[in-house]
Amino acid sequence: MLSKAGTGKAQLLDVMDADKKHAVLREGFLVKRGHIVHNWKAHWFVLMPDKLLYYKYEGGRRDSCQRGKIPLKDCVLTCPFLECENRPLVFKLHTANGVDHFLEACSREERDEWAADITAAGDKLQTSDGGKMANQEEPASPRLRNIDLSKVLDSMYDVHSGIDMSSHVEQGSTYSNCFSGSAVVDWLVFMQLAGTRGDAVTLATALLEENFLRTVGIRSVEALRTAGLTQQFMDDSTALYSFSDSLKKRGSVKAETSLSAVELSGQVIKRGYLLKQGHRRKNWKVRLFVLRSEPSFLHYYDPTKDELSPAGGFSLRSCLVSSLDDNGVPSGVKGNIQGNLFKIITQSDTHYFIQAPTHQEKMAWIDAIREQT
Repeated sequence: MLSKAGTGKAQLLDVMDADKKHAVLREGFLVKRGHIVHNWKAHWFVLMPDKLLYYKYEGGRRDSCQRGKIPLKDCVLTCPFLECENRPLVFKLHTANGVDHFLEACSREERDEWAADITAAGDKLQTSDGGKMANQEEPASPRLRNIDLSKVLDSMYDVHSGIDMSSHVEQGSTYSNCFSGSAVVDWLVFMQLAGTRGDAVTLATALLEENFLRTVGIRSVEALRTAGLTQQFMDDSTALYSFSDSLKKRGSVKAETSLSAVELSGQVIKRGYLLKQGHRRKNWKVRLFVLRSEPSFLHYYDPTKDELSPAGGFSLRSCLVSSLDDNGVPSGVKGNIQGNLFKIITQSDTHYFIQAPTHQEKMAWIDAIREQT
């Protein structure tokens, strides 16, 4: 028979086990594709030890009722998932009952962190069953010295399954028919031509050294000139590359300059999902905010659309940014808000009311914006 002390200890362990099952491992905004209608909607996701929950934001406040649940046991994670056109930050979860969930993060770093945390949670679930969570990024990469670079180039150049080519902006110039360094690394990992990002960088550098690829724009040219042989190719969304000039059928790189290109030419300082109040209807919507410097601009994008151009933006020159008190509803703010508010007043006296998901994120955005004003 158990003593009272032993019974108390057992009860305490049961409570601790229950707490572990309800522990929040990670939470934040992700954009999810619908199952029936393939539209994209932003939801608040909460990662638990055995499942991924998601909630809707209504009127600037999180709905208390969950809108869906993704079980993690025996789930297959694909990261990066590159089959969604114009959405390179998507990862896919394939559940044990055969349902696919497509989720998009606000940045490559956020995407990889979500994928790593979900994989770790799945691995812990499988440990008790003597297995391991399936992850399509895990197979060992081929031995790089045995790879035929010409075959890699053929796959990369393929019109249907090769790397996507698009327009990119750097220092006031728009370059067409090129791709970023991070896009190449993502593609090589996705195609299982490299098992890790490090292997992918090594493989991409070899393509560059053999003149299969060439640099585009100042950032990648400078990297080629100053970096060592093993660091020439940059796993970076701002370093641009294209196929060599001898490959013509997929288009040539052209540089064009416009006012909007100048706005978008600055270095990206910070990216993230924030809630923004509309100017006319005063409703709250999740927007992807991108902060740039030199020139200093803050742009916001509608994450539910595939468009690459911003929905709006403004120069940070002479802007005022301030934190708003969460006690009560400040003047000019509508809706049942969650909190963590701040306000930006532009040089033209336009007022932007914005909510961050946490107090820490709010202060980080305020500090980052102030540095650019």
